[in-house]
Parts: sequence; C-alpha cells; structure tokens
Amino acid sequence: MAELTSSPFFGIALSIIAFSIGVWIQKKTGLVVCNPLIIAIVLVIGVLLLFHIPYEAYNEGGSIINMFLAPATSCLAVSIYTRVELLKKNWLPILVGCTVGSLTSMGSVFLLCRLFGLDEAMTNSLLPKSVTTPIAVGISESHGGLVPVTVVAVIITGIMGSILAPWLIRIFRVKDSMTAGLSIGACSHAVGTSKAIELGETEGAMSGLAIGICGILTVVFSLFLI
Repeated sequence: MAELTSSPFFGIALSIIAFSIGVWIQKKTGLVVCNPLIIAIVLVIGVLLLFHIPYEAYNEGGSIINMFLAPATSCLAVSIYTRVELLKKNWLPILVGCTVGSLTSMGSVFLLCRLFGLDEAMTNSLLPKSVTTPIAVGISESHGGLVPVTVVAVIITGIMGSILAPWLIRIFRVKDSMTAGLSIGACSHAVGTSKAIELGETEGAMSGLAIGICGILTVVFSLFLI
C-alpha cells in the first residue's frame, strides 16, 4: 500500500477520479450545490483519512497537477481574444468595474479582519482571496501570510461564486453579458469563470479578462493595505 500511495500517479489518479465523480453527480442531480470541486475535495479527504494516507504522499502527484494551474489560467486569453472588439469599445467601464471590484473585495476583508481582531498574518492570508491561486499565493508569501489559509480562502471564494453567481444575476436582473462576466471574474476568479463560460461566450471572455486585471490591481493595492 505504501509503495502504491508514494507514487506520483496515485495523487494524479485520485484527483482525476474524484473530480470525474463530482462532474457525474452534478450532471445527474442538476443541483448547483453539487459542485464538482467540492465533491472532489470531500472524496480526496475521505480517502486519505479512511486509509490513513499522509498528505505528503498524495501531494507527490497533487503538486504535478498544481503545476498546470497557471498555464490553464492563461488559456483564458483565447476566449478574451474572441471578444477583443468588445474590449476596445468598453475599456474604460471594464477598468473602472475591475478596480471597484478589487477594492471592494480587499477592503471588506480588511475591515472584517480588523473588526474580529485577526492578526496580521491571517489578514495578509485572506486579503487576496478573490484572485486566482498563483497570484494569491504570491501575494500571501511576499507579505508573510499563511499560504494554506490563502489557498483554502481562494477555493471557498471560487466555489461560492460559481454557486451563487447565476442566482445573483437573476435576483438583480443583470441583462448585460459583459457586466455579468466581469462581476463573476472579479470576485470568484477561475472557478467562477468556469460557470461564466457555461452562461455564455461573452460572459466567459469578460470573466477571464477580469481575472487578469483584478490580479494586477490586487498586487498593487496590497502594497498599501498590507
């Protein structure tokens, strides 16, 4: 058993199987709360606990999957390119919207951390929760944050965004595809963007664009808030 779990292929295979089961369950149930990522996380944790497998053994393969996170995010540029004319015509509203989204996200976290008396390390870990993982981890590391906390915060934010985004769009009667996409990308990064792509091509492109812009803005704003 130890020889099997110590192989990088174990972590890779477990991750793929768990996520595939999550996708299958979501398709069968049709429930938004049955997010494949949530199901995959629960299944992986369950297997590790049930068979007493160390996280370090699983991460031999998990770290290899993690290597593809940044390249996968950069592939969103393809969808952005398909809407380049829309970007040129609306560059100012897009920039203003992303700026407000980044400030709102970081400002609310900063105020809540101060309100609940969280220390500096925890505050620095939570501030970049709304940007994609590679950028969030970089910000957290450079300012003395706790990387595991940052990763968990980013994952939870993305999952909540992908679950709540369709409901919020209907509740607030957002009719403009560009507005919907930018909102999703600004608050729930790549996980939310996967839901935005399901809503429409324009939503997916604008959400992917918001990931990049908000990531840059968050790095800049962190210099003043952290």
